[in-house]
Amino acid sequence: MKWSVFTVAVPDLSVEQVIPAAVDAGLHGIEWRCSPSPAEARNQPPSFWGNNLCTIEPGTAPEVLQGLRGQMREHGLDSTAVMPYLKVGDVEAAEEVMRIAQALGAPLMRIGVHGYNRSRPYSELYDDQMEYVAKLVPLLKQYGIRGLIETHHMTIAPSASAAYRIASSFDPEHIGVLFDPGNMVFEGYENHRMGLEMLGPYLAHVHVKNADVAAARENNGPKLEWSPLERGFVRWQQVMEDLAAVGYDGYCGVEDFSGIHSSGEMLRSFVSLMKELAHGAAARQEAGSGGGNSR
Repeated sequence: MKWSVFTVAVPDLSVEQVIPAAVDAGLHGIEWRCSPSPAEARNQPPSFWGNNLCTIEPGTAPEVLQGLRGQMREHGLDSTAVMPYLKVGDVEAAEEVMRIAQALGAPLMRIGVHGYNRSRPYSELYDDQMEYVAKLVPLLKQYGIRGLIETHHMTIAPSASAAYRIASSFDPEHIGVLFDPGNMVFEGYENHRMGLEMLGPYLAHVHVKNADVAAARENNGPKLEWSPLERGFVRWQQVMEDLAAVGYDGYCGVEDFSGIHSSGEMLRSFVSLMKELAHGAAARQEAGSGGGNSR
């Protein structure tokens, strides 16, 4: 397996600064956050979803993207993916991200998935989603990009099985699933090994983060919050063993929202942890003791 960072998690680093930081940490690739930068946020302190300095904006000139691709190549890094925030039905915006991904040499991009808030029936949202993906597939083929459906809470794809229900109607060469156990802490948890086995060739990428119970309560019940990778509901040693068991050898991208470490420290600790867990997973697999309980 290889390690990357989704740049949403390093908001204080510029697009240029994240490249040497990634090399210093021992990463193999970078997933680029792609989003317009709101004018009102530009004078605010750096933040994950506000004034994120490590963001590529739609409409970025081709020569700028080519220059960034050259810097990545010089540093021995892959552009792993482009991660926008697309709305279902907006094919034009999706094609703009495909253009960016192609210019960067990124083989993957996240596509839009309907949110779910009880205001519309799932069946309507699902049918609309399928029409949208069907329109994207010819464009994805044209640009040579694979579209990703992310397992994400508060959407119609919170679990591996729900994401698979959408993806499985399409060729896995063009549509895949971004498997995110951290999101599934909030909603959509299934046994991870079972989910990975179900996804089969649709497993395209993995995000690495964690969440735990907060000290504060919400609506008289437990409240969840983002936590450091080594603390929380996701047992990453087990997930790594499950990934090894299904033969996954792709990218695992860090998306740590805990804010505990500086960006550089977070990247270095992520790589150190992943190497340790991958070594343990390989040893367990060789010993024939992979599997077991998974959260």
